[in-house]
Amino acid sequence: MNMNKIIAMSIFSAILGFMSCNAQSDEFKSVEVEAFSTIIADTNHVVVLDVRTAEEYTEGHIDNALNIDVKRDDFESKALAALPKNKTIALYCRSGNRSKRAATILASQGFKVVELNSGYLGWIHFQHQEKPS
Repeated sequence: MNMNKIIAMSIFSAILGFMSCNAQSDEFKSVEVEAFSTIIADTNHVVVLDVRTAEEYTEGHIDNALNIDVKRDDFESKALAALPKNKTIALYCRSGNRSKRAATILASQGFKVVELNSGYLGWIHFQHQEKPS
């Protein structure tokens, strides 16, 4: 293969990869703590979902959050059984990585999903900043 074909194939692959990443991120909205806080205040239309392990959840979580561990093989089936499709699912993990995976799974199942970009660590940091000193 000549160098021009290799370069062209590399560029094409990069474009396809970029397009697929954008397609996934378009399935759900990733927001920062302030927006997430406003969204979850609407308890009539929003379900808060913690996708961390049970141990992490026990150590601390956002009020009224359900816990379904995205690392477990039964995450999707448990989520489908427990979550209403007529409400927004506002989910988070520790730092924002697992929640993006969970958001992609749920969005592909037809849920309207909002994901906390900075995770529970960002939430805790924000809560400490909000308290008067």
